Amino acid sequence: MTQISDSKLKIRDGVLEGPLRKVINPNSAAGAGSIHDTETASKLGFRGGTVAGSNHMDLFAPLGRRAFGDAWFETGTLSLYFLNATIDREPVHAFLRMPTGDTANAQVDVWAEREDGMRVAEGSMSVGKPGEPTALLRRPLDRFEPGDLRILAGMTAGTKIDTHEATYTAKQQEDRFRVLTEPMDIYHDSKWGGPVVTPAGYVGLLYGQAIRGLRSTIRGAVGLFGAIEIRNINGPLIVDRPYNIGGEVIAVGQSPKTEYFWYETWADDLSGKRIAEHRMLLRFMKASSPLYKE
Repeated sequence: MTQISDSKLKIRDGVLEGPLRKVINPNSAAGAGSIHDTETASKLGFRGGTVAGSNHMDLFAPLGRRAFGDAWFETGTLSLYFLNATIDREPVHAFLRMPTGDTANAQVDVWAEREDGMRVAEGSMSVGKPGEPTALLRRPLDRFEPGDLRILAGMTAGTKIDTHEATYTAKQQEDRFRVLTEPMDIYHDSKWGGPVVTPAGYVGLLYGQAIRGLRSTIRGAVGLFGAIEIRNINGPLIVDRPYNIGGEVIAVGQSPKTEYFWYETWADDLSGKRIAEHRMLLRFMKASSPLYKE
């Protein structure tokens, strides 16, 4: 796998722009009941099976490396709020407003756009200690009251995610390579002692393990990612290295079309050192739930 060339990254008026990429929906075969399934998504008003927002996060890694160097994989964050869904192989590219001062402790705006200019996601990217909260840490979590929840009736803020040991395996990384649009040398080997997990892989580890422990409190509905943040504390996460994963739900609420919850997870190495953290907003479509049928 050839590393993405810096020549493919363009700077215009202080904005670093990545190349247009046809991001693949690898979950299109997930079956009925998934937002990635074309038939299910179309019934809910989407144009087709949607690309998971986590897949777009890989677009930003080369930009973070260009702006902040390898330090981004050690103490960097990527914080995205998703605005519009894309479908399989719909061209998207990422943007980063270049830092103008201290690049060891900085935070900048980032966003992703479809080829026609429609904004897919927006947020922030940082490294070190910039002295300001990330895009998602700035967002109020109490904008909507939980009210009479149906899909998430068994969930409350403070619900714990049991700590458990987990690993992002070489097989998972290899599967990721089949759809990865931004190849990098460090995903194969690195100065940190092994292959670095891709940003989408961070989500796979810190979301996938956590949601299994929360499923008993979610009463059948189609879910989708609303926002994702990854934070390298003493990063990066390394392939085939075991971590203790834990976390908790930090907010629960509903909007006219969805019920949702925010949660935080973390990954510690087996000595107890914090390696990475993750924040996610998960939405569940009311229109997909029999609990909202008239």
